[in-house]
Parts: sequence; C-alpha cells; structure tokens
Amino acid sequence: MIDMQNQPGLNDLDIDKVGVCDVTYPIDVLDKRSEKQSTTALINMYVDLPRHFKGTHMSRFIEVLNQYRGEITVRNMGDILREIARSLEAKSAHMELGFKYFVEKEAPVSKAKSLMGYDCRFIGTYQEETGEDFVLEVKVPVMNLCPCSKEISGTAAHNQRSEVTVQIRFSDFVWIEDVIELVERSASSDLYALLKRPDEKYVSEHAYDNPRFVEDIVRIIAKELVLDERVTWFSVTSKNFESIHNHNAYAFIEKDKQK
Repeated sequence: MIDMQNQPGLNDLDIDKVGVCDVTYPIDVLDKRSEKQSTTALINMYVDLPRHFKGTHMSRFIEVLNQYRGEITVRNMGDILREIARSLEAKSAHMELGFKYFVEKEAPVSKAKSLMGYDCRFIGTYQEETGEDFVLEVKVPVMNLCPCSKEISGTAAHNQRSEVTVQIRFSDFVWIEDVIELVERSASSDLYALLKRPDEKYVSEHAYDNPRFVEDIVRIIAKELVLDERVTWFSVTSKNFESIHNHNAYAFIEKDKQK
C-alpha cells in the first residue's frame, strides 16, 4: 500500500511538533509513602517533521506507548522519548503527561482522613543535539488571606482560594509530595477534602494569623527552591481568585540556577 506520509510535503516548511494529543492511558507514578500510585494520564506526544515529509505516522506513537505499558514512569521517560524519535525517524520528541495525584491528608484537629487530589504534569523533551530535558509540574490549591484587608479592618479580613503552579528541573529526584508540602506551608492555609467544625475553626484562625499577598507566596517558595541543591531551574506562579474584586491577582518568578 502507498505510504502517503512519506510523500513530498505540501510546501517547504518544517513542522516543529506533530503527533497525537489527549490520549488517555494508565501510568504508574512514584509515591513517597506507598512506593507507586497507579493513575490515568492524559498524554500528548509529538515529533518534528522535516519539509520533505507530507506527514508523520500517528499509529507509531501508540505502538511505543503499548511497548512501555505498565512501565511509564518518570525514571524511564527518557527511554520512551528516544524510542519515539527512533520509531518516527525524528530529531526531536516531546511528551506531556497530565494526571491527578492523590495524597492522604489528616484534618488539623479531628484528624479525619481524606484524599486530596493535585494536578501534575511530566513534560519531557529529547533533542538529537542536546539530549533529554525533563520538567515536573505540580499545581497546588491553597488559601491566602489578604494582609491589607486584615490591617484596615477591625474584626475581619477577606481571603482567596489560590492556585500555585511550581515547575522544576532537578539533578536529583524530587518527590511530588515535597513540592506540595512546600507550597502548602508557604500559604495562609492549605486546603482539605474533609473538615469537621473544629477543623474549620482552626483553618480560619490559622489563615488569619498568616496573611499572604500573592507576591509573598511566590517569594517564599522561590527562596526555598533557590536553597534546594537538587533543583537546577524553577518557575513559581500564583493566582489568587479574588473574593471582593472582579479580577484575579497574579505573581510569577522564574530562575535558572545554572546561569
């Protein structure tokens, strides 16, 4: 049968990324407490496409996934990327795995246990000239209480639900749980899936005693990441979903520690 993908391209333009996206697939993620956690990922996979090819072979991406079925982890992502590039005769390969990661948390007073879910991503790239690159992304929902509101009000202060996104490159392994813990202790309060009334009282008062601007939280997290010798590059983004304004507050810090 005619291989249409290997026919000449439509014009003389190279394509940076071509492939498959939104592929639902089971993966195993290293779990600090239980060794590994089985979850479902939404996967994107791409390669570069030179101008002399009309298209790429989409089925080969799925074939590589099936080859590593049950063994898709952060530790062998480089091997998967190299296999994608080899299979599709490409000079670069890209892979993104988005998944929900669960951590068991205890309520601060009642000690009631529940599972808290966090959105995470593995972002991997292989370049024939430069080798492999890997970024861990963790999104952590927290609560921040406005320092200005507390200062100008006699008996109360408004707070915001916040989303903090941390991306890191590292030279030595960093646990997802460690990133979550760093973000949660930097905020006015962390969130819980289950709270009893004594817990709600504690969380409200704890947040009131620890006011944070959106600027404060990115600075606190960034300072600790600067001191962490495992981390070679990072970005920290914080978005406060305002409760008394018709807009959100935003702050961002990025640092390459190798420069």
